[in-house]
Amino acid sequence: MAHDPHTPQFEDHTRAIAQGRPLTYTPEQLHAVHQIVAEGGNPLTDMHDLPRWEDEVGIDRIINRRVMELDPLPTPAQVLTELPLDARARHLVASSRDEIRACLYGQDDRLLVLVGPCSVHDPAAALDYARRLEHVRRELENELLIVMRVYFEKPRSTVGWKGLINDPDIDGSHNIQKGLLLARKTLLDVLGAGLAAATEFLEPTSPQYISDAVSWGAIGARNTESQVHRQLASGLSMPIGFKNATDGSVKAAVNGCFAAAQQHTFFGIDHMGRACAVETIGNPDCHVVLRGSSSGPNYDADSVAQAMEAVRAQMPADSAAAHGLIIDCSHGNSGKDDVRQAHVVREIAERVAQGEPGITGIMMESFLEGGNQPAAPLNQLVYGKSITDKCLSWPVTEQLLHELAEAVRTRRWN
Repeated sequence: MAHDPHTPQFEDHTRAIAQGRPLTYTPEQLHAVHQIVAEGGNPLTDMHDLPRWEDEVGIDRIINRRVMELDPLPTPAQVLTELPLDARARHLVASSRDEIRACLYGQDDRLLVLVGPCSVHDPAAALDYARRLEHVRRELENELLIVMRVYFEKPRSTVGWKGLINDPDIDGSHNIQKGLLLARKTLLDVLGAGLAAATEFLEPTSPQYISDAVSWGAIGARNTESQVHRQLASGLSMPIGFKNATDGSVKAAVNGCFAAAQQHTFFGIDHMGRACAVETIGNPDCHVVLRGSSSGPNYDADSVAQAMEAVRAQMPADSAAAHGLIIDCSHGNSGKDDVRQAHVVREIAERVAQGEPGITGIMMESFLEGGNQPAAPLNQLVYGKSITDKCLSWPVTEQLLHELAEAVRTRRWN
């Protein structure tokens, strides 16, 4: 009898999903593998009893010489079955995507505000933040369309903690299966609090596990020129913001928007985790995000005007990108300094109040506590404080949101 494609086929796999544990190796084998790696060895040659699929199918070890296949993941169908969106969450995702599109195309004069932690490392603290933000969202919903940053994947310039999905225990154990489940559960909790979610898409297969719960997505500065990520954006169901490149190139982001609006065919996986050819129809809701660069900020009025000129030279006049852009108040626009970030937000609020064209929304990095701290396991961390970029504190964030709302009210009167 054929299996239901939405039902886990194996009882032990279902238990593994719930427990967030790997399936391939025993705990003893995993410990031995990690010990050899820590000592600078190669478990593929130093462990003769390590099970390898090449041996099982009679293939000499001429491939995967630098890969340890430790943990087959559950399929997207299994994860979405174990942690489904309820009717209320589905309605929130669909309606918030429509509201974001309305802002992007100028049909809604509210300011789009993407605000939340640089990255989620503690789901409990993220939910605490979400509940506080939801209270303010309801208070200011006539002026601001507030969407919470819920970022799980962190691109690194060299190395470092890569986010909740990659290393949920923040200890180098890289239990990605656990991370996927935690990430999805966090998104469900944020939706349950009444907030739409925004995230950055980094790994090209992870959207199959979480994108149904996301209302706005970002392609980061390091990936804005990546063909893989432009193709990915072309098939995503929500509006996508392409950030300018780390060197400040806005043209790279504009090209990303143009490319993502086209049809593409590329390698991917389906809901059962099978390799497949993905065919997309293109995403017309892509737009530029100015995030500064290694050489300085680009949120000033001249930079916005020049960016919009570059967009309109390439994108259709009726596109989301041609209407306006989003300003990221962190990163290169504030030197990743939370105090400076607050100044940037206030300057943009003044310009919004004056009616400056081209500013559709802003992005702010904010958490319960201001600043940041070194990455470490949760029991060694200050609760609600970022382990990646410095964030605005909650009291400062709340004040800034009220100032942005007042700016929108002033703009309407002018």
